[in-house]
Amino acid sequence: MSDPFWGGGGPAPLRNASPGHVRGTGLVLGVGAWTVLGVARWLVPSPAGVGTHQQLGLAPCTLLSLTGWPCPMCGMTTTFALLAHGRWAEATCNQPFGVVLFLATAVLALAGTVDAMFRAGWIDRIRTVLVRHEHRVSIVFLVGLGAGWIWKAVVVHPEVFGVAGVAGHG
Repeated sequence: MSDPFWGGGGPAPLRNASPGHVRGTGLVLGVGAWTVLGVARWLVPSPAGVGTHQQLGLAPCTLLSLTGWPCPMCGMTTTFALLAHGRWAEATCNQPFGVVLFLATAVLALAGTVDAMFRAGWIDRIRTVLVRHEHRVSIVFLVGLGAGWIWKAVVVHPEVFGVAGVAGHG
């Protein structure tokens, strides 16, 4: 059935995919997502709310270094590390959209694991839903990223926005 607003009915599910394809896709995506979550657990969250990624040998955020203002992704690694350590309130205060991305990563890790083990087709179902609603998903992603960026700017520079300070920022 066609969606009159967005057009098309979305992608055809991979119903004829071989068991090896389903398991292989699940394995690759699951291992990748579990690796991200494992690295987040290994990292020590920066008390500054940004810069945790530097423990991986990466450079500091260029925008933050040059201007003093955060980039849209500032605080994401710190938020993932906080969440991996069970510090949900701090993570939400640090970078709210990071919580959404962490949960999406956890869902991908679980779906990939289930597909790799049982050929359940969860990854295909997720892909079908995402592609069918790709415009809406893109808008939600961009709005969420933008809102998280604004939040982080307020956290980094509360004086500019006329707020006393935001909890969770060192």
